[in-house]
Amino acid sequence: MNKIGFIGIGNMGGTLAKTAAQAVGAERLLVSDRSMELAGKFADAVGCTPCENTALAAQARYIFLGVKPQVMGAVLGEIAPILAGREDRFVLVSMAAGLSVAQICEMAGGAYPVIRIMPNTPAAVGCGMIVYCANQEVSEREVSAFLELLAPAGRLETLPEALIDAASAVSGCGPAFGYLFIEALADGAVACGLPRQAAQTYAAQTVLGAAQMVLSSGAHPGALKDAVCSPGGSTIAGVHALEKSAFRAAAQEAVLAAYKRTVELGK
Repeated sequence: MNKIGFIGIGNMGGTLAKTAAQAVGAERLLVSDRSMELAGKFADAVGCTPCENTALAAQARYIFLGVKPQVMGAVLGEIAPILAGREDRFVLVSMAAGLSVAQICEMAGGAYPVIRIMPNTPAAVGCGMIVYCANQEVSEREVSAFLELLAPAGRLETLPEALIDAASAVSGCGPAFGYLFIEALADGAVACGLPRQAAQTYAAQTVLGAAQMVLSSGAHPGALKDAVCSPGGSTIAGVHALEKSAFRAAAQEAVLAAYKRTVELGK
C-alpha cells in the first residue's frame, strides 16, 4: 500500500493531511513534526500514524513538505541520505513560499520528482485554491494521483513555475485580506445598529455569494458591480466612499507587498 507522508502538520500541512485522509483513508497517512507530541495528537485525532522524518522519508510515495522556507534546508538535509538510498519512486511535494523546484532538488541532493504547490486555508472546508507545477521527473500518472489526493480540498490548477509566486500573493495570502474585508463590513453594520453575530453572518454570506457569482457567471467583476449600483442609490454611494479611500489601490498594494515578500523568502 502506497503511503502518503506529511512533514510539518501546522495550519496548512495539517489541513492537507486531513484532505488526503478523506481521499485515500487515514490508514495510509504518515505524519511527522518537529513536535512529536503534536504529531501524536494529530495522528490520534485523524487516525493516521506518527513517525520521525527519516522513517517517513523511507516509506512514503508522496512526501509533503509543510515547513517554512527558512528551515527547508535543514529538513531536506536530514532526509537526503534516506532519499538517496531509495530504489522505489517517490515524489516530493513542497508548499514552501518562494522556494523553486530547482532549490528543492538542490537541498534534497538529487534531481528528484518534485511538485510545487501553493495552497490556501479555505482548503479546510473544501473551497481551497491550490496552484501547482511539476518538474519533468514527475510522470503523468503521478500528477493524476496527486490531483486525486487533493481533490477534496477545492480547485487545483497548474501554472508555469514563473507565475507561482504571483498566484500565491493572491490565493495564498488573499484569504487574510478577505477576512479583513468581512470584518470591516461587519464593523460597519454594527455601527449601523446590527447585532455583531448577525453582521458577521451577513457580511460573510454576502462575500461568499459575490465570489460565487464571479466564478459561475464568468462576468467581469466590474460588470457585476455595475449591476448592483442603481443611479443615485445606496450602493453607488458606498462605492464612492470606498474609492475616496483608495480601496482598490490598497488591495493592489497588499498583493504586490505579499508578492515581494514571497520572492524575498526564496532568496
